[in-house]
Amino acid sequence: MPDPVRAAAVRAVIILALTLSQLVVVLLCTLAGSWLAFWMSLSTVASTVVATWAVLDIWITRQQWRQRHGVVSVPSSVARRRPLGRD
Repeated sequence: MPDPVRAAAVRAVIILALTLSQLVVVLLCTLAGSWLAFWMSLSTVASTVVATWAVLDIWITRQQWRQRHGVVSVPSSVARRRPLGRD
């Protein structure tokens, strides 16, 4: 995995871990009846949007790296030239 893609993946994992931690806090605050549950739920919704973007960032960075650095492609059997004796 190229370095930029790896960095995007690490960012996404950290953001996802924080979002899941927020979700657990929201669940516990809701069960306890705390006033903090509402604000934490708003924060968790925002974090979910950020986490979704972080996961998409992995895919976007991977595609960008492929376009800039190219990929080694081998033609398939369909793409090979036909023998000269056949028409």
